[in-house]
Amino acid sequence: MGIRAVFAAGGTAGHINPALSIAKNIKSRFPDSEILFIGREDGMEKALVKKEGFDLIEIKSHGFMRKLTLEDIIFNIKSFFNIFAAAKAAGKVLKKFKPDIVIGCGGYISGPVLRKAAKMGYKTAIQEQNSYPGLTNRLLAKDVDLILACDEICAESLGQPKKTVITGNPVDEDFFSIDKSEAGEKLGAKGRFTVLSFGGSLGASKINEIAAGFMKLHYKSDKILHIHATGRYEAKSFYKRLGDLYEDIKNSGNVVIKEFIDEMPLYLSAADVVISRAGAITLSEIKAVGRASVLIPSPNVTENHQYKNAVVLRDAGAALVFEEKDADADIVAKELLKLSENRALAEEMGENAGRLAVKNTNEIILDLILKLINED
Repeated sequence: MGIRAVFAAGGTAGHINPALSIAKNIKSRFPDSEILFIGREDGMEKALVKKEGFDLIEIKSHGFMRKLTLEDIIFNIKSFFNIFAAAKAAGKVLKKFKPDIVIGCGGYISGPVLRKAAKMGYKTAIQEQNSYPGLTNRLLAKDVDLILACDEICAESLGQPKKTVITGNPVDEDFFSIDKSEAGEKLGAKGRFTVLSFGGSLGASKINEIAAGFMKLHYKSDKILHIHATGRYEAKSFYKRLGDLYEDIKNSGNVVIKEFIDEMPLYLSAADVVISRAGAITLSEIKAVGRASVLIPSPNVTENHQYKNAVVLRDAGAALVFEEKDADADIVAKELLKLSENRALAEEMGENAGRLAVKNTNEIILDLILKLINED
């Protein structure tokens, strides 16, 4: 038995990785399945989807600007007409592929693809990663056949209880299975306290500020290995933050600077503590590997949902949380140094994070997909 599935997810890794987790599980259980991704031309899709060996068709799609400048109004007018063009293009792809199901995991591309699929009579599902859903999924909720919600707050927010199931967030099975010591050996940790920091696939200025400040304090110490991903839009500005110390830090042997981490299960598994934003998928991955974290939630999100995500880990004794306005680089660096000197506390925080993990989400989602496909 094989499943013909189309996934629409785009823009950032936070939308694409859940789709990849579901797709990989389908392929694992049903090797004869045919999987196709539809994504944006300028998102992270090309790198992430192609790496996993799935086919990708790119369609032009844009969101809307919320400001009312003349430039933004012109952009929004173009985006409005682009929606129709994207739906038409998606219709051609769907007609040719003839999927059993079309699954949207967020991002602007999901809107026109899922809406078109529903109108064409294909089975449809959306997966929402955040407690406070994004605009695309809020608009799609009434049109699709199945809603896969991360938690109760998400389910209530989408307002379609009869077709909503709370599943948790899908993450790659590797997050549950990679051994910490083996991961550390592969990354050259050599017993050092390992700090992993990143601000998402695009980068985050505040995370980069904190990472640079911490590097300047510890780079001479052989007791700490610091791996940092700048994000693809923040790399140049990050190097400027290091200033005259750039060459010394780069060549210290205690710091690794990358633009993007495409083997996150390996890197998270090697870490003792993680510095990051508090996006839903990132936190699901941190819980899956069971690691301590220092979280700086983005303030530029709907309903301040990242802070609310982070508080759950803080209250469980799994994370230190700093609102961006309070996230002074020196203060955060001192807390990190304390954790590096108290590994037992870091391990305890990691164990607390692991207790929050949902380990069977992928199987729950696949069973729901099969049920939907097999409905008359």
